[in-house]
Amino acid sequence: MKKLNDILKGIKILKTVRLEDLSVSAIEFDSRKVGKGCLFVAIKGLTVDGHRFIDKAISAGAQCIVVEEMPEKLAEKVCYIKVASSTEALGHLAANFYDNPSKKLKLVGITGTNGKTTSVTLLHRLFLNLGYNVGLLSTIENKIMDEVIPASYTTPDPVELNSLLARMVKEGCEFAFMEVSSHAIAQRRIAGVHFAGGIFSNISLDHLDYHKTFKEYINAKKRFFDDLSADAFALTNPDDRNGKVMVQNTKAKVSTYALRNLADFKVRIIENRFSGLVLNLDGHEFYARLIGKFNAYNLLAVYATAILLGEDAKDVLVALSKIESAEGRFDYIKNQQRNIVGIVDYAHTPDALKNVLETIDAIRKHNEQVLTVVGCGGDRDKTKRPEMAQIACAYSNKVILTSDNPRTEDPNTIIEEMEKGVPAYSTNKVLSITNRRQAIKTAWSLANDGDIILVAGKGHEKYQDINGVKKPFDDKEILAEFLLNDTI
Repeated sequence: MKKLNDILKGIKILKTVRLEDLSVSAIEFDSRKVGKGCLFVAIKGLTVDGHRFIDKAISAGAQCIVVEEMPEKLAEKVCYIKVASSTEALGHLAANFYDNPSKKLKLVGITGTNGKTTSVTLLHRLFLNLGYNVGLLSTIENKIMDEVIPASYTTPDPVELNSLLARMVKEGCEFAFMEVSSHAIAQRRIAGVHFAGGIFSNISLDHLDYHKTFKEYINAKKRFFDDLSADAFALTNPDDRNGKVMVQNTKAKVSTYALRNLADFKVRIIENRFSGLVLNLDGHEFYARLIGKFNAYNLLAVYATAILLGEDAKDVLVALSKIESAEGRFDYIKNQQRNIVGIVDYAHTPDALKNVLETIDAIRKHNEQVLTVVGCGGDRDKTKRPEMAQIACAYSNKVILTSDNPRTEDPNTIIEEMEKGVPAYSTNKVLSITNRRQAIKTAWSLANDGDIILVAGKGHEKYQDINGVKKPFDDKEILAEFLLNDTI
């Protein structure tokens, strides 16, 4: 229980009705979760307006309501608080309710189109290896040390986020690392959260179904850095043309990392093989178990972050050399008998797919085939569908277009939109197979000794979302079934 006056600290209040210093049992913005003594925040969402459910919340036991618009009829013995933005207020209310846990540990957020999951996972594993109690908030999972807490979104809602951070503080975590999505920034899910540092990885076309324009998408990412405090650090990648844009208005101390441009932290790739990377990282020769140029960026960002957090360079490099990548990020399986390599990767944007295929192209001997299985998600940005197919064709000997998570769309329609990106000279090497399992099986059946199969788009996911039902489906498990058992 918390006193209402304590929860309201720092909240910009426009109007109150029957304001009392009540005891609040919980903060909810979903009327279905409201219980006795709750504070209910009426949020105007994309499809649903929480103001419609105020009466329901009161009936369930809410005794305080935070609104943007006062209801025409006010219930007796209920406190009403009007604010300019319920969404913004929710973050600060949740932070206050849980005693501002983000200020009691060093929380570092990473934003960008690609590399977020790998980077936060590496940071979590690195700091565990360095002997710290550490928390993780990622697309794949949330963690408090080694305890796994399933993740439903890349960035949790403000109540869940602060609840998790409070648990981390209670368990003695000194550091926490989290992915910060553009949706979460735009929806103010991180309002009221204090970051010790922020990292920018890169930005390319994605989520235009939500942000509408690339400029709006960039501005959403940039706002994360605009909101960092003066005692935080902002680590950005100047090799990306928007790297400097991200930090141009930040109050935080800016540092840079790069492969190509002048930067505070530098890396050079010495060797890039399926067995791993050999790097010259900030003047130190270093072996990593990860693969590809994009992972050289991820490793450099992780190293730079650790240094900015006060860690010793040699200790960091020793610990980093023992760490493997996040699940579903260039996951590597090999059929030893036929020397066929299978790769599962979460690449679901044009830029990510290009990165993975360029990495394969840089490592391969070019006397083998690359067979790519790829689809696009339903109810998401449609502009990237033909581009994904075009990129797959440019770097592959055979391409199988298939379903990803069709959600409520017809998977055949999604594939037809991808087919529009297939160049005329590539049509003879492209197959369209709606059933994803059958598509993976077909890639295996077409593979000759020494070939490389890439299954892209779903990575770590253990399901396929079809018409609102998440059916069990694991790309790596299915690919391994064919690859390791050598069966058709």
